Amino acid sequence: MRKPLIGITMGDSAGVGPEIILKSLGYPEIHEICCPIVIGDAKILKRAKKWIQSELDIRSITTVNEAEFSPHIVNCYDLDILPVETLIGQVSPESGHAAFKFVEKAVELAMNNEIDAICTAPLNKEALHKGGHPYPGHTEILADLTNTNDFSMMLSAPNLRVIHVTTHVGIIDAIKMINPERVYDVIRLANETLTKAGIGQPKIAVCGINPHAGENGLFGYGEEEEKIIPAVKKAQAEGVDVVGPLPADTLFFRAVRGDFDVVVAMYHDQGHGPVKVLGLDAGVNITVGLPIIRTSVDHGTAFDIAGKGIADERSLMEAIQQAVELVPRT
Repeated sequence: MRKPLIGITMGDSAGVGPEIILKSLGYPEIHEICCPIVIGDAKILKRAKKWIQSELDIRSITTVNEAEFSPHIVNCYDLDILPVETLIGQVSPESGHAAFKFVEKAVELAMNNEIDAICTAPLNKEALHKGGHPYPGHTEILADLTNTNDFSMMLSAPNLRVIHVTTHVGIIDAIKMINPERVYDVIRLANETLTKAGIGQPKIAVCGINPHAGENGLFGYGEEEEKIIPAVKKAQAEGVDVVGPLPADTLFFRAVRGDFDVVVAMYHDQGHGPVKVLGLDAGVNITVGLPIIRTSVDHGTAFDIAGKGIADERSLMEAIQQAVELVPRT
């Protein structure tokens, strides 16, 4: 059985993406579980070698078939689109545009079955927008490029998985966007994703929107009854092991304790906050519902430390490992 081919996009070249990629690929255990190919710009990776004093051999390739896999070699599918003196630690249209092109190429390779999964290093939303690509983030780019309408963001950390009904929108807009159809779709995606990952009859818990999940109308304007309860009942009628809406202030504790396999969060910070409290170094972002496998680090570009060689690679290593685990075995 061959090892999965994992395409790792370089992210925003002004951030920590290049260095955490090289750090991760310096571990023999990564090469033991997969065949990694960096999709980015070889000269930027070579610049990052100096920051971390890496002895890896960076090789520029223009097709997947050219790749030579070894623990000492980094294969870079080289788009060669960035200037030599690319800024470090600053927002730039050039880096934003390049980050988009790396993802675009990765999706093309995955859709053509040339690679088995995508693992993304972080991009910067402001740079992305200035580079001419007004997306809220990676998830929306991937959905657009794969013509996917039914998708969601799942975060994974030690002892906790969280899937989101809404993500990169303001809280007022998020409440407006929540409806029974969307909540049901996310419950279904969570159930399907975990079932495929080998968890039989996943236990799913759904967060309320208001404090104490509305407490029978005491808080809010009946959002739980209108937007969430019909979705939960529909999923339950189909045999899904789901409960809710439950108060978010205690639900995440219960999930970490092991009561549930995944929590359905209603909006960005409701789900992201608990995951990041558990540690940025182990969080992984998984986009579910796509026709391709995609995982990512759960941190940003960290412009403030870019180029210093001190960025923590553990989240990327975990994201690579989870990408490998999600690839179907044939």
